[in-house]
Amino acid sequence: MSRGEILANLMAQAREEGAELVTLRAIIEEASSLATDRALDRLGLGDAGAEGDLVELRELLRAWRDAKTSAWKALIEWIIRGALALLLIGIAVRLGFGDRL
Repeated sequence: MSRGEILANLMAQAREEGAELVTLRAIIEEASSLATDRALDRLGLGDAGAEGDLVELRELLRAWRDAKTSAWKALIEWIIRGALALLLIGIAVRLGFGDRL
């Protein structure tokens, strides 16, 4: 029996017998499960391999974030090294070592 059929049976039961708390909770649970399945199917994640795909995507995203962080750190280090080199060259020129080079 599919989730849609279960939900339809619960709705019929609620209509016939009156909606008790247990029946309402079962209706809500089945409706949310059905909606979740539909949403996953629409996203293309309703198949058996979807869990592995999500794990791979998370690893890829983590690797991208690590690479981005490393690139920013490297860029900042190169900027600092360049600034320090320019500072040393400026000091050398100021002290008169520029003529000897």
